Amino acid sequence: MGKVEDERAFFSEGWIEPPKTALKKAVATEKPHYHGHRDRLRERFVAGGPDALPDYELLELLLFRLIPRVDTKPIAKALIARFGSLAEVLGAPASLLEEVKGIGPTVATDLKVIAATAQRMARGEVRGREVLSNWTQLLDYCRSAMAFENREQFRILFLDKKNGLIADEVQQTGTVDHTPVYPREVVKRALELSASAVILVHNHPSGDPTPSRADIEMTKQIIDTAKPLGIAVHDHIIIGRKGNASMKGLLLI
Repeated sequence: MGKVEDERAFFSEGWIEPPKTALKKAVATEKPHYHGHRDRLRERFVAGGPDALPDYELLELLLFRLIPRVDTKPIAKALIARFGSLAEVLGAPASLLEEVKGIGPTVATDLKVIAATAQRMARGEVRGREVLSNWTQLLDYCRSAMAFENREQFRILFLDKKNGLIADEVQQTGTVDHTPVYPREVVKRALELSASAVILVHNHPSGDPTPSRADIEMTKQIIDTAKPLGIAVHDHIIIGRKGNASMKGLLLI
């Protein structure tokens, strides 16, 4: 036999759903407390732009989409507490991001995609332009690409006769405090690309961009190797989380 319904309830005027079912529906339709917070954050962003929000709230806005049904405020604060700033969160390796509670492999990858997008945008501000007259954009790009790497990278910007960017290549990746650099390989690659000049860039994972004695000596070796072949070394920039240093600006080359 089928289920017997309570006929009195069925035929009674103004039939009322059983209280338990009504309670379940009320709970199901009630929005979590963080929905209003999300709306307010979006409104502040639209009204005041990104500068209206501190790092953790801007990160919250990103996480809203990546983790839609979770209160992301504690996760955003935990990320900032662990890494220090929004830039450092986006620059952190995926493996370290996943150590923060609430961040799984998918979200960590999504954050790295956002970081890569920011780097591409910064590179677009430099590519095809006269690099020396767009120095701020160049530094922004180098910082976005290298400041938060946990190993040293040696990057070379190859320029044409008008100081336009031909290519941007990472030639070597080393350890936390050393990258092997071979002056002949630098010059060889410049000749292959028909570059007239280069800008050398490397990062200090320690965060301190102060040039070391080894940095200065290596730069002078590259200059001495490149000069007889008509290739100029415009500068050697060192990038760190605490800032950047120009060897030319410091009168070291």
